[in-house]
Amino acid sequence: MAPNSASMLSWDNLRVRPQASNQATKKITSKSESFRKLPSVDELTRSDALAPLVTSHGFAAVTDASRTVLNKMRQGIAEGLLAKSALDLALSSVADAVDAELRRMLGYSLQPVINATGVILHTNLGRAPLSEAAIEHIRHTAASYSNLEFDLTDGQRGKRDMHVDRLFQSLFTDRLPENKLPANQTDGAHSSLATVVVNNNAAAVLLALNTLAEGGEVIVSRGELVEIGGSFRIPDVMGKSGAILREVGSTNRTRIADYENAINERTRLLLRVHRSNFEITGFTERASTSELAELARKHSLPQMEDLGSGALLDLNSIGIGGEDSVFDSLRSGIGVVTYSGDKLLGGPQAGLISGNPDLISRMRSNSLFRALRADKLTYAALEATLLAYVKRDHDSIPALRMMRLQKEDIGKRAEALAAVVRSPRLQAELMDGESVIGGGAAPSSVLPTRLLALSCDGITADALTERLRAARPPVIARIEEGRVILDLRTVFREQDEALGSILKTLGQ
Repeated sequence: MAPNSASMLSWDNLRVRPQASNQATKKITSKSESFRKLPSVDELTRSDALAPLVTSHGFAAVTDASRTVLNKMRQGIAEGLLAKSALDLALSSVADAVDAELRRMLGYSLQPVINATGVILHTNLGRAPLSEAAIEHIRHTAASYSNLEFDLTDGQRGKRDMHVDRLFQSLFTDRLPENKLPANQTDGAHSSLATVVVNNNAAAVLLALNTLAEGGEVIVSRGELVEIGGSFRIPDVMGKSGAILREVGSTNRTRIADYENAINERTRLLLRVHRSNFEITGFTERASTSELAELARKHSLPQMEDLGSGALLDLNSIGIGGEDSVFDSLRSGIGVVTYSGDKLLGGPQAGLISGNPDLISRMRSNSLFRALRADKLTYAALEATLLAYVKRDHDSIPALRMMRLQKEDIGKRAEALAAVVRSPRLQAELMDGESVIGGGAAPSSVLPTRLLALSCDGITADALTERLRAARPPVIARIEEGRVILDLRTVFREQDEALGSILKTLGQ
């Protein structure tokens, strides 16, 4: 009987197996020999080569690092990535590998980087860097006990707000004369302004909405139902606050009449929201803050504005338009303004709520306030930052100083850096470009700058940025049209030398 196709197929498979089996056997034998070359974790840890590391870091830490290195070698052998010669090379430098693993294990994950992106308030890179005064004040406050909640005058328990309240009062008095202060929206009398500090602006919005509108409606334009980084959406935070969203108008046009027509017995608050990271242009209309403030007074309702970034400086003076300051909002009659500490203000991460003292007092009494309040280090950094505003020493605040840098000055630094790092392999070209504020502030505003465009023979732009990120300190750049772009506006002048040294190594 002729064999069927199934039996023929089986016979063919059997005929090729001996050769394949021989090859597989050789590979298995080779891998087994490679595995046998590996020392045990204990042998490696107790070897003379690792003795200095044991002395410096301790036996337990070196054991963990040795185990990790050996596991990586085993994985390389199993995957066929470490052949005999490669394995011998790896074993000859195993002490260096363990040392590198120790540095990774015992080093800080959070570390300084050189921001060469040209984005001043880069959220992923920690937003506003702190001033030297703020850093020094943090150091003194953190290294000892402090009068965080202790009144040194009468020896009684105090409020942590007092450390920044005097500075806010000074700024408000200077920029908001008494006849321009927003009306007290509970009794109509003028009063000084108050401020509370929580841990970020999202917390400030949550606290304000919960205090002023829990269980009631909050009227907000459809064109202001924004989402910012981290999927933070105004409708979502409003839901968490216990307030009910009442949308009015359309995406591009919302008139003051839309707000007035929506007011009813359930209305608790009128809300205006800063359009972070985008703008609406063309056929548009938006009720002004003064119109909203007047409508709120007419109906005896509180009115709130979430400024997001929140500047304490007139940005028009440095060529940045379309961004109202905290003083502009309060001057127009807004009852409560929420804003960030680590954006345009140039200080630490914090959420600031300024406005009508009666409304602020209610927020301070809210049990949420304790859960959201800021710590002593935030107060230390914020106090130092505000003091710079009081003294009008704006250039001492890094973010503001970077905004005020001129294109010509940046160009001179970029030209000097290019001259140092150019090599037959690394090409550095100067070109005009634009820096941005970032952090959701002034989304349509740009600052003219000079850029350094890098290209390296035999290395792609992606690979070049990867090498920059692996440097010490890491350098963060951006890619445009296949070239790596560096903007020195966001590089501290004292970092130029380190950046030059890193770039030199790329061209070698």
